[in-house]
Amino acid sequence: MKQRDSLQRFMFEHAAVRGEAVHLDATWQAVLDRCDYPPALRSLLGELMAAAALLAATLKFSGSLIMQIQGGGPVKLLVVECGADLTMRAMSHWQGGIADGASLRELVGEGRFVITIDPKQGKQTYQGIVDLEGGSVAEVLEHYMRRSEQLDTRLWLAADESGAAGMLLQKMPDGEDGDADAWNRVTHLGATITRRELLDLSARDIIRRLFHEEDIRLFDSTPLHFGCNCSRERVANTLRMLGQNDVRSLLAETGYIEADCEFCNRHYVFDAVDAEQIFAANPVAAGQTRH
Repeated sequence: MKQRDSLQRFMFEHAAVRGEAVHLDATWQAVLDRCDYPPALRSLLGELMAAAALLAATLKFSGSLIMQIQGGGPVKLLVVECGADLTMRAMSHWQGGIADGASLRELVGEGRFVITIDPKQGKQTYQGIVDLEGGSVAEVLEHYMRRSEQLDTRLWLAADESGAAGMLLQKMPDGEDGDADAWNRVTHLGATITRRELLDLSARDIIRRLFHEEDIRLFDSTPLHFGCNCSRERVANTLRMLGQNDVRSLLAETGYIEADCEFCNRHYVFDAVDAEQIFAANPVAAGQTRH
Protein backbone atom coordinates (compact mmCIF):
# COMPACT_ATOMS: atom_id res chain seq x y z
CA MET A 1 0.00 0.00 0.00
CA LYS A 2 1.43 3.39 -0.94
CA GLN A 3 2.33 5.93 1.71
CA ARG A 4 -0.25 8.73 1.68
CA ASP A 5 0.55 12.38 1.16
CA SER A 6 4.31 12.19 1.38
CA LEU A 7 7.38 13.38 -0.46
CA GLN A 8 10.40 11.11 -0.68
CA ARG A 9 13.83 12.58 -1.47
CA PHE A 10 16.66 10.41 -2.74
CA MET A 11 20.15 10.83 -4.16
CA PHE A 12 22.36 8.79 -6.43
CA GLU A 13 25.64 8.10 -4.70
CA HIS A 14 28.78 8.94 -6.71
CA ALA A 15 26.67 10.93 -9.20
CA ALA A 16 25.50 14.56 -9.25
CA VAL A 17 21.84 13.57 -9.53
CA ARG A 18 19.03 13.95 -7.01
CA GLY A 19 15.46 12.76 -7.14
CA GLU A 20 12.07 13.10 -5.47
CA ALA A 21 8.79 11.22 -5.63
CA VAL A 22 5.49 12.55 -4.32
CA HIS A 23 1.99 11.22 -3.68
CA LEU A 24 -0.99 13.46 -2.93
CA ASP A 25 -4.15 11.70 -1.86
CA ALA A 26 -5.99 13.44 1.00
CA THR A 27 -4.37 16.73 -0.04
CA TRP A 28 -5.67 16.29 -3.59
CA GLN A 29 -9.10 15.18 -2.39
CA ALA A 30 -9.37 18.36 -0.31
CA VAL A 31 -8.99 20.37 -3.52
CA LEU A 32 -11.52 18.26 -5.42
CA ASP A 33 -14.02 18.44 -2.55
CA ARG A 34 -14.17 22.21 -3.01
CA CYS A 35 -14.90 22.28 -6.74
CA ASP A 36 -16.28 19.91 -9.39
CA TYR A 37 -13.60 20.09 -12.08
CA PRO A 38 -14.11 18.52 -15.53
CA PRO A 39 -11.93 15.38 -15.87
CA ALA A 40 -9.40 16.87 -18.31
CA LEU A 41 -8.95 19.98 -16.15
CA ARG A 42 -8.80 17.85 -13.03
CA SER A 43 -5.86 15.91 -14.47
CA LEU A 44 -4.08 19.10 -15.48
CA LEU A 45 -4.50 20.72 -12.07
CA GLY A 46 -3.45 17.55 -10.24
CA GLU A 47 -0.28 17.27 -12.31
CA LEU A 48 0.56 20.91 -11.62
CA MET A 49 -0.02 20.31 -7.91
CA ALA A 50 2.34 17.32 -7.85
CA ALA A 51 4.93 19.33 -9.79
CA ALA A 52 4.70 22.24 -7.32
CA ALA A 53 5.41 19.91 -4.41
CA LEU A 54 8.43 18.46 -6.21
CA LEU A 55 9.90 21.84 -7.14
CA ALA A 56 9.20 23.43 -3.76
CA ALA A 57 11.11 20.63 -2.08
CA THR A 58 14.25 21.50 -4.09
CA LEU A 59 14.28 25.08 -2.77
CA LYS A 60 15.62 26.54 0.46
CA PHE A 61 13.09 29.20 1.41
CA SER A 62 10.64 30.08 4.16
CA GLY A 63 7.71 31.42 2.14
CA SER A 64 5.62 30.07 -0.73
CA LEU A 65 6.15 28.75 -4.24
CA ILE A 66 3.28 29.77 -6.51
CA MET A 67 2.87 28.23 -9.96
CA GLN A 68 0.38 29.58 -12.50
CA ILE A 69 -0.68 28.63 -15.99
CA GLN A 70 -2.46 31.54 -17.64
CA GLY A 71 -4.37 30.52 -20.76
CA GLY A 72 -6.38 31.92 -23.62
CA GLY A 73 -8.49 28.80 -24.18
CA PRO A 74 -11.37 27.38 -22.13
CA VAL A 75 -9.03 27.26 -19.12
CA LYS A 76 -8.10 30.79 -18.11
CA LEU A 77 -6.05 30.15 -15.01
CA LEU A 78 -4.57 27.41 -12.87
CA VAL A 79 -2.88 28.29 -9.58
CA VAL A 80 -1.05 26.03 -7.15
CA GLU A 81 0.64 27.29 -4.00
CA CYS A 82 3.04 25.24 -1.90
CA GLY A 83 4.55 26.54 1.33
CA ALA A 84 7.98 25.71 2.66
CA ASP A 85 6.23 23.38 5.13
CA LEU A 86 4.61 21.59 2.15
CA THR A 87 1.15 22.93 2.90
CA MET A 88 -0.68 23.11 -0.42
CA ARG A 89 -3.74 24.63 -2.07
CA ALA A 90 -4.93 24.89 -5.70
CA MET A 91 -7.70 26.33 -7.87
CA SER A 92 -8.65 26.98 -11.50
CA HIS A 93 -10.89 29.23 -13.61
CA TRP A 94 -12.51 27.97 -16.80
CA GLN A 95 -15.37 28.80 -19.13
CA GLY A 96 -17.74 26.58 -21.09
CA GLY A 97 -17.57 22.86 -21.64
CA ILE A 98 -14.31 20.92 -21.65
CA ALA A 99 -14.04 17.70 -23.61
CA ASP A 100 -12.76 14.60 -21.86
CA GLY A 101 -9.18 13.90 -22.88
CA ALA A 102 -8.53 17.45 -24.08
CA SER A 103 -4.82 18.21 -24.47
CA LEU A 104 -2.93 20.96 -22.69
CA ARG A 105 -3.00 23.08 -25.85
CA GLU A 106 -6.73 22.53 -26.31
CA LEU A 107 -7.36 23.53 -22.69
CA VAL A 108 -5.24 26.66 -22.40
CA GLY A 109 -4.55 27.72 -26.00
CA GLU A 110 -1.77 30.28 -26.22
CA GLY A 111 -0.63 30.94 -22.71
CA ARG A 112 2.25 31.39 -20.34
CA PHE A 113 3.71 29.77 -17.27
CA VAL A 114 4.49 31.93 -14.23
CA ILE A 115 6.45 30.81 -11.21
CA THR A 116 6.69 33.05 -8.14
CA ILE A 117 8.84 32.54 -5.06
CA ASP A 118 7.51 34.69 -2.24
CA PRO A 119 9.93 34.51 0.70
CA LYS A 120 7.54 36.51 2.94
CA GLN A 121 8.89 38.56 5.87
CA GLY A 122 9.28 41.61 3.61
CA LYS A 123 11.94 40.03 1.43
CA GLN A 124 12.06 40.50 -2.34
CA THR A 125 9.78 38.29 -4.42
CA TYR A 126 11.20 36.43 -7.42
CA GLN A 127 9.09 35.80 -10.52
CA GLY A 128 9.86 33.99 -13.76
CA ILE A 129 7.63 33.94 -16.85
CA VAL A 130 7.93 31.81 -19.97
CA ASP A 131 5.65 30.91 -22.86
CA LEU A 132 3.95 27.54 -22.68
CA GLU A 133 6.18 25.20 -24.65
CA GLY A 134 5.43 21.50 -24.66
CA GLY A 135 2.46 19.21 -24.77
CA SER A 136 2.20 18.49 -21.04
CA VAL A 137 2.75 20.09 -17.66
CA ALA A 138 5.97 18.08 -17.30
CA GLU A 139 7.33 19.37 -20.62
CA VAL A 140 6.39 22.97 -19.79
CA LEU A 141 8.25 22.78 -16.48
CA GLU A 142 11.27 21.03 -17.97
CA HIS A 143 11.48 23.85 -20.50
CA TYR A 144 11.20 26.44 -17.74
CA MET A 145 13.92 24.85 -15.60
CA ARG A 146 16.25 24.50 -18.58
CA ARG A 147 15.68 28.04 -19.88
CA SER A 148 15.29 30.08 -16.70
CA GLU A 149 17.24 28.11 -14.10
CA GLN A 150 19.80 26.32 -16.33
CA LEU A 151 19.05 23.07 -14.54
CA ASP A 152 18.63 19.76 -16.33
CA THR A 153 15.36 18.43 -14.90
CA ARG A 154 13.03 15.59 -15.85
CA LEU A 155 9.50 15.21 -14.54
CA TRP A 156 6.87 12.48 -14.72
CA LEU A 157 3.39 13.43 -13.51
CA ALA A 158 -0.05 11.81 -13.24
CA ALA A 159 -3.43 12.57 -11.67
CA ASP A 160 -6.90 11.07 -11.56
CA GLU A 161 -9.98 11.33 -9.36
CA SER A 162 -8.22 9.55 -6.48
CA GLY A 163 -4.73 10.97 -6.34
CA ALA A 164 -1.92 12.96 -7.91
CA ALA A 165 1.69 11.85 -8.09
CA GLY A 166 5.00 12.67 -9.65
CA MET A 167 8.71 12.01 -9.83
CA LEU A 168 11.57 14.44 -10.44
CA LEU A 169 15.18 13.83 -11.42
CA GLN A 170 17.56 16.76 -11.44
CA LYS A 171 21.21 17.22 -12.26
CA MET A 172 22.75 19.04 -9.32
CA PRO A 173 24.46 22.26 -10.39
CA ASP A 174 27.37 22.11 -7.94
CA GLY A 175 27.90 18.40 -7.66
CA GLU A 176 30.93 16.42 -8.75
CA ASP A 177 29.79 13.72 -11.10
CA GLY A 178 32.07 10.73 -10.65
CA ASP A 179 29.81 8.78 -13.01
CA ALA A 180 29.76 10.66 -16.32
CA ASP A 181 26.99 8.50 -17.76
CA ALA A 182 24.74 8.69 -14.69
CA TRP A 183 22.37 11.41 -15.92
CA ASN A 184 21.64 9.72 -19.24
CA ARG A 185 21.28 6.33 -17.59
CA VAL A 186 18.94 7.29 -14.75
CA THR A 187 16.70 9.49 -16.92
CA HIS A 188 16.38 6.61 -19.38
CA LEU A 189 15.33 4.36 -16.50
CA GLY A 190 12.97 7.02 -15.18
CA ALA A 191 11.26 7.22 -18.56
CA THR A 192 10.07 3.63 -18.19
CA ILE A 193 7.68 4.58 -15.36
CA THR A 194 4.02 4.29 -16.28
CA ARG A 195 1.15 6.53 -15.24
CA ARG A 196 -0.47 3.77 -13.20
CA GLU A 197 2.79 2.95 -11.43
CA LEU A 198 3.18 6.60 -10.45
CA LEU A 199 -0.32 6.64 -8.98
CA ASP A 200 -0.42 3.17 -7.43
CA LEU A 201 3.09 2.40 -6.16
CA SER A 202 4.70 3.89 -3.06
CA ALA A 203 7.69 6.16 -3.58
CA ARG A 204 10.05 3.51 -2.29
CA ASP A 205 8.56 0.88 -4.55
CA ILE A 206 8.99 3.21 -7.53
CA ILE A 207 12.63 3.86 -6.64
CA ARG A 208 13.23 0.15 -6.12
CA ARG A 209 11.61 -0.81 -9.42
CA LEU A 210 13.42 1.78 -11.49
CA PHE A 211 16.82 2.03 -9.86
CA HIS A 212 17.46 -1.29 -8.14
CA GLU A 213 20.92 -1.52 -9.74
CA GLU A 214 21.90 1.99 -8.64
CA ASP A 215 23.49 3.04 -5.34
CA ILE A 216 20.71 5.14 -3.80
CA ARG A 217 20.60 7.18 -0.60
CA LEU A 218 17.09 7.61 0.80
CA PHE A 219 16.13 10.46 3.10
CA ASP A 220 13.23 10.58 5.55
CA SER A 221 9.90 11.16 3.85
CA THR A 222 8.08 14.44 4.46
CA PRO A 223 4.29 14.73 4.92
CA LEU A 224 2.15 17.11 2.85
CA HIS A 225 -1.32 18.44 3.57
CA PHE A 226 -3.95 20.84 2.31
CA GLY A 227 -4.04 24.24 3.97
CA CYS A 228 -5.34 27.67 3.10
CA ASN A 229 -3.80 30.81 4.59
CA CYS A 230 -6.79 33.03 3.91
CA SER A 231 -8.13 34.88 6.96
CA ARG A 232 -10.46 37.67 7.93
CA GLU A 233 -7.44 39.86 8.66
CA ARG A 234 -6.06 39.33 5.14
CA VAL A 235 -9.37 40.45 3.64
CA ALA A 236 -9.35 43.43 6.00
CA ASN A 237 -5.86 44.33 4.80
CA THR A 238 -7.15 44.27 1.22
CA LEU A 239 -9.96 46.64 2.16
CA ARG A 240 -7.43 48.94 3.84
CA MET A 241 -5.54 49.07 0.56
CA LEU A 242 -8.73 50.10 -1.26
CA GLY A 243 -9.07 53.10 1.03
CA GLN A 244 -11.84 54.24 3.33
CA ASN A 245 -13.72 56.28 0.71
CA ASP A 246 -13.92 53.37 -1.76
CA VAL A 247 -15.00 50.98 0.97
CA ARG A 248 -17.73 53.36 2.09
CA SER A 249 -18.91 53.65 -1.52
CA LEU A 250 -19.18 49.86 -1.79
CA LEU A 251 -21.09 49.69 1.48
CA ALA A 252 -23.50 52.37 0.28
CA GLU A 253 -24.59 50.11 -2.60
CA THR A 254 -25.54 46.97 -0.65
CA GLY A 255 -24.82 47.60 3.02
CA TYR A 256 -22.08 45.00 3.21
CA ILE A 257 -18.98 43.70 1.42
CA GLU A 258 -18.54 40.00 0.67
CA ALA A 259 -15.36 38.12 -0.17
CA ASP A 260 -14.92 34.46 -1.02
CA CYS A 261 -11.67 32.50 -0.98
CA GLU A 262 -11.39 30.62 -4.25
CA PHE A 263 -9.04 28.06 -2.72
CA CYS A 264 -11.10 26.91 0.27
CA ASN A 265 -14.57 28.48 -0.36
CA ARG A 266 -14.50 30.31 2.95
CA HIS A 267 -16.92 33.25 2.97
CA TYR A 268 -16.27 36.61 4.61
CA VAL A 269 -18.74 39.47 5.18
CA PHE A 270 -17.96 43.01 6.36
CA ASP A 271 -20.67 45.51 7.31
CA ALA A 272 -20.36 49.24 8.04
CA VAL A 273 -19.32 48.67 11.66
CA ASP A 274 -16.64 46.21 10.58
CA ALA A 275 -15.35 48.71 8.01
CA GLU A 276 -15.09 51.50 10.56
CA GLN A 277 -13.10 49.22 12.83
CA ILE A 278 -10.71 48.42 9.96
CA PHE A 279 -9.87 52.08 9.51
CA ALA A 280 -9.85 53.02 13.18
CA ALA A 281 -6.60 54.41 14.54
CA ASN A 282 -6.34 51.39 16.84
CA PRO A 283 -8.07 48.58 14.91
CA VAL A 284 -9.81 45.87 16.87
CA ALA A 285 -11.01 42.45 15.79
CA ALA A 286 -14.02 42.88 13.50
CA GLY A 287 -16.21 39.99 14.49
CA GLN A 288 -16.33 36.45 13.32
CA THR A 289 -16.42 34.91 9.86
CA ARG A 290 -19.97 34.47 8.68
CA HIS A 291 -20.94 31.44 6.62
